[in-house]
Amino acid sequence: MNSKRFFLLLILAGLFLLGLWLPAGAAPQMQQPPTLTPGADGRTIYIVQAGDNCTRVAFLNGISVDQLRQLNSKLDENCTLIEGQELLVGIIAVVETPTALVSPTVSPFTATPTPLIGTTEVCILLFNDANGNALREETEPAVAGGAVSLTENNGEYSAQLDTVIPADPTVYQGICFSNIPEGKYTISMAAPDNYNPTMELEYVLDVKAGDRAFVDFGIQSKDIVVDTSNQEPESTTTTSGSSPLFGIIGGLLLLGGVGLGYYAWRSGRPETKLSGGILKK
Repeated sequence: MNSKRFFLLLILAGLFLLGLWLPAGAAPQMQQPPTLTPGADGRTIYIVQAGDNCTRVAFLNGISVDQLRQLNSKLDENCTLIEGQELLVGIIAVVETPTALVSPTVSPFTATPTPLIGTTEVCILLFNDANGNALREETEPAVAGGAVSLTENNGEYSAQLDTVIPADPTVYQGICFSNIPEGKYTISMAAPDNYNPTMELEYVLDVKAGDRAFVDFGIQSKDIVVDTSNQEPESTTTTSGSSPLFGIIGGLLLLGGVGLGYYAWRSGRPETKLSGGILKK
């Protein structure tokens, strides 16, 4: 073999081996999860390292981020960690045996559900039912001065309010009972003076936590008289208006009958002629 060719192959082999060695030597050593030992009180503490976050700490210790937050209630909403900070990542229950040997038993973390406790809101509108149809229309305004009471049927809640008219016409024109417990309520409305109700002024309502209920009550001014028999007066007016015409027609028929009778009477008499005021046969 040519010495130059052998020397060239030797250099290429050396460069190949050097290329394999450099990446292996430069590769960082993978960080292993820390081995944590519970303390005498059974609490396992993790010391925050540089670059740690809640997700990484939870993964290294075999728990979820929610469990990490519940074990460490002082963590802020962003779960901000500080290097060197101590975090509780587990609790070991220590069980004593008759031989005085300590046998650690891991207690799984379980979250206890919190019962749902909520309130509701009931809003009531008293409106001027001008047309008396018991339906609130856009042109029918709210009425102030009505007294409304809201009472829970088991006696757990009771309150009273007076209806008012808000200064802002774009907001809800009624009044609202807020932060009341869920339950079955009786709503009673007392109309102001000079008003009559156009519907029942008592209503029973069943509401659940988180609901918002709206109830409308209609009233009408006593100055407005609602005529429920308006069809009968129309029929009476039409008949009385036609009676003069029928009277004229009846009179003409009567005169015609008299004329015909007279003509028949004259036709039955002997023909006569008047001449100089003397009757001639």
